[in-house]
Amino acid sequence: MKKPGLHKRNSLWLLLAACGLISLAPQASEPASKTALRPTFEAASESHINTDQQQKKRWVERMAPALTRFIADAAKRDRLLRRIYLEARLADLPPTLVLALIQVESGFDANAISSAGAVGLMQIMPFWIDELGVPADDLKDPRRNLRYGCTILAHYLAVERGDFTRALARYNGSLGETWYPERVLQEWRKNWR
Repeated sequence: MKKPGLHKRNSLWLLLAACGLISLAPQASEPASKTALRPTFEAASESHINTDQQQKKRWVERMAPALTRFIADAAKRDRLLRRIYLEARLADLPPTLVLALIQVESGFDANAISSAGAVGLMQIMPFWIDELGVPADDLKDPRRNLRYGCTILAHYLAVERGDFTRALARYNGSLGETWYPERVLQEWRKNWR
């Protein structure tokens, strides 16, 4: 993923604030000039969405067999699926699309690091910590990585007015090319629907 331009960052902040995923208010412990635009990802939580627990349970049960080839441990698989479902729903994304993206990006390896320096399940570039988070954020932590990845993808989907192909190309930093979106969408159709 390439670093977004300044004008795109401003729209990202507004979108994230409107979704309740960040706070644009300065933190009391730091000067307002430094934190006025720093988001607080913790603002979003399970209580912010009205998720039917039975629906989530059925989804996890439906996706678990396909994920078994990547994650053998049932408890770990269940925790990851529940977190993917939550983060995707918070970002208003199809959870199955997030599964396909993770499969293509990291093969479900939370410790994956690409040759370009992208980290974790959703292969987040470290510059996003400066853009969205706090220096202590560990992009190898699946919970944090999923929060970043889903937020970034939702932003690009909004920028591209719902066009999955263009949003996925932006996510990958390959806007104008279709090889990456086609790969994710193929895995989505083949494995995660």
